[in-house]
Amino acid sequence: MFVDGGVDFILSENNMLEALQVTWVYDAFETLYILSSYEMSLNEDGGLDEETRQKFVQLRSTWPSDFDGSAHLFTEGERVDLKWPSNLDAHLIDGKLQLTFRRALETPLDLSRVSTRVAFYESTYFYAFSITKEPQLLGAAETCSASVTPFNPDIQDLDLKAALAKLGREETPENDQVGALFADRISVTCA
Repeated sequence: MFVDGGVDFILSENNMLEALQVTWVYDAFETLYILSSYEMSLNEDGGLDEETRQKFVQLRSTWPSDFDGSAHLFTEGERVDLKWPSNLDAHLIDGKLQLTFRRALETPLDLSRVSTRVAFYESTYFYAFSITKEPQLLGAAETCSASVTPFNPDIQDLDLKAALAKLGREETPENDQVGALFADRISVTCA
């Protein structure tokens, strides 16, 4: 499954990172499939009625127990713990379902003291995430910036690609973080 989107950074005073705001955008076909799986359909204008949208948000707010978040935060090479998703919202934009949700940090992080990056992936590689939305630094000083480094398939290990291609539809790779090898990344720096 292919999902576009990105990650915004929510900061408080003094460039303390409080949370990540994650955006997923499904293609038009997957949008219809997801809605039909909840026995929902588009209205006659090709959109979602507000009642349907609210029901969808309510149903989708129950996250599976193995959910890994798609936005993996690292500082100085160490993974940073994030709280369970909250504030889910959903909208239909140009025929595509867009979901947004928040992942708060367990402990706020001072971005002026550490190098920080987010890798945008699902660990098992069932979802292929691509950063198509420019990251925003919400509440940040002008001394902060974010840059995206897309995954470059030209430098990917050919043996890994060949091994993944041999997997059956219901099989998963032995590497439980294989999605990280194909992830777009966002780096954030604050002076």
